This record gives sequence, structure tokens and C-alpha cells, in this order.
Amino acid sequence: MSDTEIARLQTVLDAQRAAFTAALPEPMSVRRDRIDRAIALLVDHKDAFAKAVSADFGHRSTEQTLMSDVMPSVSALKHARKHFEAWSRDDKRSPMFPLGLIGAKAKVMYQPKGVVGVIAPWNFPVGMVMVPMAGILAAGNRAMIKPSEFTERVADLFAELVPQYFAEAEMAVFTGGVEVGTAFSKLAFDHLIFTGATSVGKHIMRAAADNLVPVTLELGGKSPTFIGRSANKAQAGERIAMGKMMNAGQICLAPDYLLVAKDQEGEMIESVSKGVAAMYPTLLANDDYTSVVNGRNFERLQGYLADAKEKGAELIEVNPAGEDFKSSNGNKMPLTIVRNVTEDMKVMQEEIFGPILPVMTYDSIDQAIDYVNDHDRPLGLYYFGQDKVEEQKVLSRTISGGVTVNDVLFHNAMEDLPFGGVGPSGMGNYHGMDGFKTFSHARAVYRQAGLDVGKLSGFKPPYGKQTQATLKRELKK
Repeated sequence: MSDTEIARLQTVLDAQRAAFTAALPEPMSVRRDRIDRAIALLVDHKDAFAKAVSADFGHRSTEQTLMSDVMPSVSALKHARKHFEAWSRDDKRSPMFPLGLIGAKAKVMYQPKGVVGVIAPWNFPVGMVMVPMAGILAAGNRAMIKPSEFTERVADLFAELVPQYFAEAEMAVFTGGVEVGTAFSKLAFDHLIFTGATSVGKHIMRAAADNLVPVTLELGGKSPTFIGRSANKAQAGERIAMGKMMNAGQICLAPDYLLVAKDQEGEMIESVSKGVAAMYPTLLANDDYTSVVNGRNFERLQGYLADAKEKGAELIEVNPAGEDFKSSNGNKMPLTIVRNVTEDMKVMQEEIFGPILPVMTYDSIDQAIDYVNDHDRPLGLYYFGQDKVEEQKVLSRTISGGVTVNDVLFHNAMEDLPFGGVGPSGMGNYHGMDGFKTFSHARAVYRQAGLDVGKLSGFKPPYGKQTQATLKRELKK
């Protein structure tokens, strides 16, 4: 990356911040107009985005991209457009007694932060730019975007289209590899949101710390799926298959591994296999089934399987039509269910991010809960079962970014629920009102009463009887 390119990053940031400051306070109509333009960008060019994603992945169906990238983005923006004015209203608070009785007032006003940096991943290269953009624009901010270099065509399309809908002082896109991303992460944004791997998130946070930039980190981890003894196994298998096979498992919230009662393991594996076959009777030439994004990730996943097999695991390939993947000259992979897993296997140490599903067994649900609690807190957690007491035990004794009960992934689709991780799976939330608040500054405003409160309360020297009376009143149990 040349010095000129690095300088342009700073130049655009300076221009956006200057434009932001000069425009304060912007009317709500400006925010609405920006949201409308963002929706138009997506709807007008939905097919172009779908083609770009498929080209970057090797194959992903138009329907998959429209359903999992474009539609959630449009839905998030529409939800923000409907509610942002209500979210933006001042929040009245109560002054401490007795100040409210003598005319003091308190409130929180929500102000835009300024310029928000967005570093997006490759797995949902449209949605992970535009879903957080709903909160960013609703809160009144400007945005600078760094799409993933692994989905180069999508990044180039964003760079081409954004200037057609937004002035550079409102929204700007920067493409390129690691050098661009590194320089981007070091900018003194007013807020930075990064979605990606935990290992990279640590570097992002270090870079942001030099400028004390607040960060929202949407990371990942190994999202566990509890199969209670009372679960409807056929239904659970079908829904887990959907969540694991969507985008070929390349989802930060994909069910990473199953926790199943030892005597129900075989039944559960069969249910997942049937669920896969029902949706994907064939895989290689099936337009509905997505490819692993590139050779590097394909080899990483194959390495996980080889490691597990070498260490004693049983590999069950779910290949409904018995197709020959070795002669396909592509990066599509069937689902492989991994039995007899142990802690020293890479499939139980690393986020899988692909069509591999380890199965762990338990003797009691407490044993399964203890296993999850002995590891990093995950981004998502799933429970299947009809036993409400057991369900409550799992939910109350574990901690995760979010939970879906009797399905997978869907808590992420609820705009009125916060989406985010905890600990190694991330920090901060967005979606809906929570996204608006993430990208807003909650400014405390206190209006003093006309009386000399400092004197009346004993705060003003010289300290005397009123001071002692206040202390006596307040410093008691």
C-alpha cells in the first residue's frame, strides 16, 4: 500500500468528520434520506450483488445471497427507518431527591458519534456491511467501510456503487488486502465495528486502543447445541441440518458441535443425515448448496478431518447421492459428522466454519453444561427439548451471546433483540434499538433549579450545620 493510499484514508476521515461537525444538528429527514438511499442501493443492485458473491465463493445461489445477505440488510434498514425517530427522543430521568421538587431536570439525549469504521468479513460480505449500517445511519453518523479482500468482487462492487448513492463525506469504501485493513484499523474513528475471527479481533482492539476508539467486536467461537433427552429428534435433526448446511456452515452462529445423551447419539446422527438428504438430495451440481469460499479454507477443513481421524474419531460423510467430490475440481464439501471426538482434536479446539459437525455425548445434562462452562463463552447457544426445567437449567447456568431454543440461528434474525458476543466471542451489540444506542453517544444533561442548591445542601464552603445535616441524613444504612 502506497503512502498516497494511506494518506487518502486519513483525508477522507478528516473530510467526513468536518462535514459531520459542520452539519450539526442534522434534521431527522437527513437520516431518513440516507436510510432510503441505502435501501435503494441494495434493491436496485440485488442481482449484481448475488452474482458477485457467487463468483467470489466459487458458487453460491442467487436465492441464498438474497435471503441471507440482501434481505436481512433491507429488513434492518426498514426497521430502523420506522423507529429511529422514537429511538432518538430524549430520555427523561429523575433528579436526586429533593432537587426534582424544586425545579431541577435531568435527561439523556442521544447524539451521533461522528464517523464509524466498518470492517466486514467474507462469509456474508453484503449483510455484514449493511446490517450494522442501519444503526449507524439511524444514529446520524457517517461511515467508512473496509470490505473483506477474500470477496474481492463484492468489495469492488461496493466501491463502484456507494459513490452513486452517497457523497464521500457521508459514506466511503476502501478495498485492498491486509495492508489496507491494518492502516484502516489504526484510524481515529469515533467508533469501530469489526466482524470476523477472534484472533484478528485482538489485533483490531490493540490498534483501536492507541486512539482510544470504542469498538464493537462481533467474533465467533464454538456455538454448542444441546440435545435434551426430551427433544423431538427428527425436528432437531432437520433444523440443525439447515443451520449447518446454510452457506456450507460458513456462519459465525452455525451450530458448531452437538451435545447428545449417550444412548441417543445414533438416533440424532441419523436425524441430521435425513435432514441433509431432504434439503440436498445431491450436492455437487445442486445450485442451492454453497461452495467453501476458497482453497485455503477447503484445505483447513480437510486438515481438521485428517487430524480427527488420526486421533481416533469416526468420520461419517453425509453424501446422499454418493457423489465423487475428489474429481469435482471445486471447493464444495459434503457434511462430515465426527464421532468419538476428544479435546486434543482441532475440531474441538477451533471454530469450524464449514460443513463439519462433531458430536459429543453426555451422561447427564449437568455434565454437558460443565463442558460448555469450561470453555470460552460462545456467540450462540442452542437448546432442543420439551423439558422446561432442563431448558431453564441450561439457560441459567451458561453464558453466551444469544440463545435460540428449539432451532438455530434465528435469534440473530430478530431486529428487536441485541446481537453480539461475550468475552472471546465479542463485545457490544447491534440490531434495532441496541444498534442505535451502540452508535450513539448517550449525553447526560442536567438543568439546575433556580435556588442555590450548593448552599442549601451544604456542598458550598464554609461547611457548617447544613453540611452536617446532609451527611447525617445520607450516611446511614
